[in-house]
Order: sequence, then structure tokens, then C-alpha cells
Amino acid sequence: MTFSQPPGSDPPNQTGRRGGPREAFVGEILQRGGEELLLTKVSTRFTTRLRAPEALDSLRQTLQPEAVRAVAAGQLVEWQVDADQLEQAIAQARQHPQVKFASHVYSLVDSPQTWLYLTDELTVQFSPDTPAATIEVALADLGLRLEKPLEGIAKTFVVRVTSAATENPIKLANRLMGQASVLMAEPNVAVETEGLYRPTDERYAQQWHLSHQGGQYLAAESHIQAEAAWEVTRGARSVVIAVSDDGFDLNHPDLQGMGKIVAPIDLQDKDSVPLPVKQNENHGTAVAGLAIGEENGIGIVGVAPGCAFMPIRTTGFVDDASIEQLFDQAVRRGAAVISCSWSPATNYFPLTTRMTQAITRAATAGRQGKGCVVVFSAGNANRPVSGVINETQWPQNALSGPTRWLSGFAIHPDVIAVSATTSLGTKAAYSNWGEHIAVAAPSNNAPPSMALPRIGSVPTGPELRQYLPGRGMVTSDRTEGQGYSSSAYTSSFGGTSSSCPVVAGVAGLILSVNPNLTARQVREILQTTADKLVDRNPDPQLGLRHGTYDGQGHSKWFGYGKVNAQAAVKEAQRSAWGDRRVTQVVTQDNQTAIAIPDHQPTGVDSAITISDSGTVADVQVKVSLDHDFLGDISLTLIAPGGIRVLLQSRTLGRQTQLRQTYTLQTTPGLMGLLNQSALGDWKLRTVDHAPAATGQLLAWELTLGLNNPSSGG
Repeated sequence: MTFSQPPGSDPPNQTGRRGGPREAFVGEILQRGGEELLLTKVSTRFTTRLRAPEALDSLRQTLQPEAVRAVAAGQLVEWQVDADQLEQAIAQARQHPQVKFASHVYSLVDSPQTWLYLTDELTVQFSPDTPAATIEVALADLGLRLEKPLEGIAKTFVVRVTSAATENPIKLANRLMGQASVLMAEPNVAVETEGLYRPTDERYAQQWHLSHQGGQYLAAESHIQAEAAWEVTRGARSVVIAVSDDGFDLNHPDLQGMGKIVAPIDLQDKDSVPLPVKQNENHGTAVAGLAIGEENGIGIVGVAPGCAFMPIRTTGFVDDASIEQLFDQAVRRGAAVISCSWSPATNYFPLTTRMTQAITRAATAGRQGKGCVVVFSAGNANRPVSGVINETQWPQNALSGPTRWLSGFAIHPDVIAVSATTSLGTKAAYSNWGEHIAVAAPSNNAPPSMALPRIGSVPTGPELRQYLPGRGMVTSDRTEGQGYSSSAYTSSFGGTSSSCPVVAGVAGLILSVNPNLTARQVREILQTTADKLVDRNPDPQLGLRHGTYDGQGHSKWFGYGKVNAQAAVKEAQRSAWGDRRVTQVVTQDNQTAIAIPDHQPTGVDSAITISDSGTVADVQVKVSLDHDFLGDISLTLIAPGGIRVLLQSRTLGRQTQLRQTYTLQTTPGLMGLLNQSALGDWKLRTVDHAPAATGQLLAWELTLGLNNPSSGG
């Protein structure tokens, strides 16, 4: 076999092609999301999977560790030992009769503060023509057992490591990637979730983000126009907003009401009582109040007080099975909107195939095929959800030099990623940003929070000492003085953890007035009705200026703008929204294959001529392309009027075949083409940004929904 380093590191091997990892690196490369990520072993930690919980005490006496804790939602036990004792301790653990397996803990080279815990699962995709017998032999030879097919992708399976396996799941995945019949093999690794936003101090009139008439630290139009939206609807009980978080004080009066709570579930303790268990599990109560807080004459009010509430207590770790369970359960239990104010504790996190499919299923098959609206917070690091920052001044040099940042959940095409604005109508200093941000919503102002998971001392990002004005968010808190404050309410909540449930609440209002809308249409309404908030000041940490809008109406800081509940609800009422008043559909294609110039920044253009007049009301672009390494490729659609839309950035890693349809749902930038003239030459520009690998654009197809067309030539 020939092997290579991950994209963006060493150049290809001597063959000029990128295959699986070289033999020397087979245990040091993680297959994930079409990429190969370099790993290192954590020198003081390892994990075990025990046959029975009672074995813990016996093993503790044998190993004499410095510390022990449960990880990966209780699936594993993490052991801390001296670095010079690590290998001996692992060997001892493997010999213990009550240990199913013992494994090193790994960290990512690109995100050294992130620890990865190996489970005993992998996801494997075989080529469509692979016989069942070949699949069975390929798995058995490596000590793997087929568990179940992965819904939605042909010849793709979840498999489990058996006692016959002689290597860990990382190595097994790389062995599989060396087989011609295997298209993808990803081990299921667990990553701790990022530390949730924790306010430091202590009802409707104070909730400035809903509506206000001005005051100290309150800029005009910094709220979401909730009162005007409530003239139309305050939410319907038939619309269920699921909030996934760390636990919920269901005794709180603002989280109760006739028919309020629907199908609660605790994924961590595996029951239907998702109450806070640990002392610091305050986050979920505050988040839920912002989305669905009941209108009952006391306390606070949520954006959608009339909507129902599905509380989902998460496991606290991110792995394939946990994400599948969360979204599958939300769909099964009838959620219309799924709010997620959390993210993995890592600066670089591509989603696995199973995670991607779980969200896609919810967003397309949920709500009887109309799709659940999935909303995620962008994060609180003041970093791009996908991009590179030259990091400096991190304590202990935790991160240094050009550092890749990636939030796989935020960039998922079916996710509404939400950034944060302040009561002064500016970017919140901590808010993550980038081209994948869909909309923004109000929250507090505070320094960036880049805490990464550790026991004991927690390294954070470069310190920001300047004064950051802005009001906190007023919401529900745990009762009996157990939460952020001594009362049942907090006035200092914030982070994108706050802006996310605000958008989820507006989505609930939209569906309350028009339940027939698809998830895609809800997203379009949120984006097209958002207020174009402008912030021309540089951010106080990086000095960047991304607070204005490009030719497609998108800002890296605010997405398509700050959400406007009134405008969104009114747009949802318009019966014509579903078909966007499309009166003619035009489809043209270009079937002429063209070679893509290798490492040529100007790329190559392929044209399609549209001879029908009218304005664009909908657009889809279907692309067929083969390339030795798709991570080198970007695709840009150029309209007759000169507007350019980036369809595909360099995120496809070592994949070699692209068969993709780009729509208003998957590529929000296409919305910049709405209401533009369709007449003329449309071009697809393909650029290869790196040397060695080559390929062809095989064909592409353009479908336009037109408004008021007249006959063309």
C-alpha cells in the first residue's frame, strides 16, 4: 500500500496521488469527514472498557492511578498515570480479566488540547458493486462484526470491534482504507463537549432582546421585534421546540404549563427525567427559558411562549452514537425545531459520516418529510467556524502559529448557525464568525471564551482586558438558589448559547403560523427577513472588520443579518412563499468534459446559456467532477450580471468523486441571485489550488425557477 499525510501537511508521495496513510503512520492518522487528521498519544492517559462496573475497584488497586473518571457518557474509564508508567499500566490493564479493551488517549496535532477517546465502533462504506461475501470477509479478517446498515447511504455499515481484532479502531480504519472496495472508514471517537457559557452575576421589562424603547447600553433596533410578532402569534402548542442541553429544572414555573412539556428524555441517565444532576448543570434551564419560557404573569417570557418544549439532556460527550440518538429521538418524539447551544471542545472538528447523516435525516425526513429546523450556536472563541488564524499569546503556547479552526456542526448544510450581537447593535466580542453563519441574534458582550477541556488547570486563549459594553440576557435559572444566581432568574446569561435559542424560538413562531413550510423554507425566511445590522469597527482581539455585507447580502459576522421576528412571521403568512411564485422552470446542461488545469489560480470556465428572460426565483446547480484529491478544488458560479457565488470550498479532503447538487438550502450564497435577470451566459469556474493531483469537470446542470418570464429565442 502507499500512504500519505493529511491534506495541508506534507506533499503527496512519489506517485503523485494521495491514498491511505503510509504504513509508518497507520496508527497516527484519524479518518474523519473525508480528511486524514494527524494524531499524537496523550502521555499520561489511557482508557478501559470494563466488563462490569464492579471491576473498577479491583483495577484501581492494581494500577494505583493518580486520577480516575468516567468518559464517553460512561462507556469508558479514563486513567491518569505518570508518563513513564503509561505503557506498563496499559499492559497491566489488558491482562486484567474484567477489562474488555484498553486504549491510549489521543490528541489532534491541529488541536492539541483536544482528547479523543476510542469506542469500539467504526463506520465503513463499500463501493456500490461490492458483493456481500466480500464485505463479510473484509470485516472478519480484521476482527470486525457488522452491527447495522447506515440509513441513507448504500453499502454503508456501522461495525463493531470484536475480541478477534488485534489493532485499535484507528488502525483498523486505516487498514480498511487501503482496500480497493472501501470508500470510507471512520472510527467512532468521543470528544468532550465544550465548557458551556457561565455567567458570573444576578423579568419581562428587562428582556431587552425581545423589545425595548431605548436606555443605557441599548441601541435602537438591537432587539428582535418580538412584540410585533406576538400580535400575529405567540406560538402554538402543536409546534414542539426541542432543546438539547445539560439538564433542565422542570420545576421552574416558566418551563411549565398545560401541555408545555412533551416527551422529555435523559440520554445520559437513560430515563425520561432530564433534571440537572451536577451542581453546575445550569445551562439548559437558562437556554430553554429564552426559547419557550411560558407567559404566565410571572418571571420571564421566551420568544415562543406558546410553543411546546421537549427537554433533551445530552450525554456530555460527542460521538457518533450520541449524535444519532439525539437527533433520531428528537424526530421520533415529534420535534419541529431542534436547538443546540453546545459544541465539541476542540478547535478543529469535522463531522463523521454518521453525524452528518443523523442531522441530514432530521432536517429532511423529520416532521413527516418537511424536515426539522436544526439550529446550532456558532461558538464563543471569536474564531472562524472554518478557517485559519495565526495564533499568538496563548498561555503555555497551547496553540501557536497558523491554526486551522473548524466547527463541523456549524458548517453542516442543513444547520442554521447563529452568531451573537450585543445590546449596542455590534458583534459580540466572543462570537465565532465566517461564511457559514446563517443569521445572528442578540446576546451579551464578553471576552472570547476558548476554554479547552482539561482536568485542573484550563488553558484559555489570549487575554482581552478592554471594557466590553453591553447588557446580559435575562432568563430562567435553577430554583432554590442552585443556579447562576440566588433567585430563579439570571440577568447575565450570554454567549452564542443565548442567540441560538432566540432563533429557535423565532423558527417556532414561523411554523406556528405556517406549519406546512419545510425546514429549508424556514431558513430562507429567517435569512431574507433579517435586519442588515452593520458594525464597521474592528473586533477588539483580532482587529478584523467583517461587519458589512458582500454582494450576496452576507456578512461573516452576522450572516444574512440579525433575526427579525415580526418580519419573519409576516413572511411566513404569505401563502405564495412555498413556490416562490415560480411560473417557469428552465433546465440546461453542459455535457462537455474539460480538464482542470493543475495548480492554476484562474481555473477553467464552463458555460451554459439561458435564453429565457425573467428573474430568478429559485436556483439549483448539479455538478459531476472527478479529481485525484478534491480537497484541492473550489467551484464558483458566475451569473450573467457578474455576481459570483462560491459553491464549494476546499473542504472535500481526499475524496475523488463529486456528484453534488447545490441549492438555496445547502448553499445560502445562492440567495444573492434571487430577483436577478436569468438571461445570458452562466459560468461554472473550477479552480485547482495545489499541485500534483489532477482531474476533470465531467458535466454540470443549471436549473432556474423564473418569475414573470417572457419567451426567449
